[in-house]
Amino acid sequence: MHELDYAKIGERIRQVRKTKGWSQELLAKKCGISLNFMGKIERGSRKMSMDTFASICMALEAGADALLFGSVQLSMASAKDLWKRQEKEGSDSYAMYIRIMKSVADVMNEV
Repeated sequence: MHELDYAKIGERIRQVRKTKGWSQELLAKKCGISLNFMGKIERGSRKMSMDTFASICMALEAGADALLFGSVQLSMASAKDLWKRQEKEGSDSYAMYIRIMKSVADVMNEV
């Protein structure tokens, strides 16, 4: 299980907010929280409730995985489904898929 790094989560929230050209105040209003609290979330100095986090995700139109971990985290069930689908499509595409997945796993293990 991943341990949450609230400072990094806050940085990611800030990044997405700035990409949209929004002020902290605008995002705070959209989420129904104070500007002061939004600042603390972005600095990682204060934890937020699941409701607040969900509001931030919805307002920013950002996935929870992207804000929490910086990338989309594939569930084990989804990964197994992808493997099964690729096995059915033929040995050449399956072999290519295996190479790609191994490369992705190597990169993820370096992070």
